[in-house]
Amino acid sequence: MPKSDPRIDAKIKSSPGFARPILAHLRSLAHKGCPEAEETLKWGMPHFTYHGSILFGMGSFKAHIAMGFWLGHLIVGDKASEAAMGQFGRITSLRDLPPDKVILGFIKKAMALIDQGAKNPTRSPETRAKPKPPPKVPAFLQAAFRRDAAAAAGFKGLPPGKRREYVEWLAEAKTEATREKRLAQALEWMAEGKGRNWKYEKK
Repeated sequence: MPKSDPRIDAKIKSSPGFARPILAHLRSLAHKGCPEAEETLKWGMPHFTYHGSILFGMGSFKAHIAMGFWLGHLIVGDKASEAAMGQFGRITSLRDLPPDKVILGFIKKAMALIDQGAKNPTRSPETRAKPKPPPKVPAFLQAAFRRDAAAAAGFKGLPPGKRREYVEWLAEAKTEATREKRLAQALEWMAEGKGRNWKYEKK
């Protein structure tokens, strides 16, 4: 049985509609190519590991999916995309992915490299990815914080990644009613010092 993580279910469910079938398909390929793969969240995004080492990760954004192999330079060559994270550019539909047999081949190669003890070399300061700046708090959330000091303090105490998850979740609301409903829930959880996905975090 695949070693699944309920947080990945939550991530896929909360992703934009176009992204869900792509993420689900990549998840299926991960377990098909590596039955021993385990699921986890790293840097707020779904990742698949093998014997404790990362095979690949994937993430959804407002208008695209990104996917990347941890040992990508050894698997697909120096093909880091300038358009998105990972090696495959901005993925907006299943048609943008390499054929399944190609991805499965990459997964097998990643497993073999991990078995051989290959490591992702530390990047030089010149090429190391710059940390993301703290999320910009939208005006409507700033206004809510002025009315709710406990939520403001809880939000401030969260790590940048968890603050970003709240900001993106609220910003992605399609209607005013949805945003207000999410905002009320978010303020309650923030006041308790909880991240948006606290229900799925491992104890």
